[in-house]
Amino acid sequence: MKLKQSVLLACALLAPAAAMAEAGDWVIRARAVNVSPNEDSKLGDYTNSLLGAGAGSKLEVGDQVIPELDISYYVTKNIALELVLALGTRHDVSIKGANGVASEDLGSVNLLPPTLTAQWHFRPDKTFDPYVGVGVNYTRFMDNGLHSAQLNQDIRVERNSWGPALQAGFDFNLGDGWLVNADVKYLWIDTDVKLKNGPKIDSLDINPWVLGFGFGKRF
Repeated sequence: MKLKQSVLLACALLAPAAAMAEAGDWVIRARAVNVSPNEDSKLGDYTNSLLGAGAGSKLEVGDQVIPELDISYYVTKNIALELVLALGTRHDVSIKGANGVASEDLGSVNLLPPTLTAQWHFRPDKTFDPYVGVGVNYTRFMDNGLHSAQLNQDIRVERNSWGPALQAGFDFNLGDGWLVNADVKYLWIDTDVKLKNGPKIDSLDINPWVLGFGFGKRF
């Protein structure tokens, strides 16, 4: 009998937490995210054409951990719109040389990548609520003053990029509107890389994985 009473009491305590998302709700999440570029560089094709060397060379973009803030609005119980407001992410850029082109650190670029996704929440009224999302990413390249000593040239990155975004994750609802969140996004980001006073030297796809973990509050 005591066991049965304990189970009933536990169910009663968990019952308020089951009434989670509703249409019209707002959720604010704060995450720590790791931005890990999955780059595809064609530097070797361009340098080989321009310099007669460098086939196999490529540009590499480093990882970065940054804070991220996002705001979600529940259009229905299951459908939410999420706007991701990353504070900017600075990445080191380098040449991995081959066939006559030396490896070289070029400096860093700062990316501002706001992203809007539409999410489908599978279990919005349960403690564990997985979701998937699809949307669009806009990336603004800032402070992109790169320099190559071996080319004796400043290098510039095209400032704007639009691309799709895919997302998956889950909310673990703690009650009273609080939640724990884990999230992964894949963003398509591409840009042209040019010599400051010369031609294009790369068509660079950055395409990062964005892995995040954080907390949120529903209002």
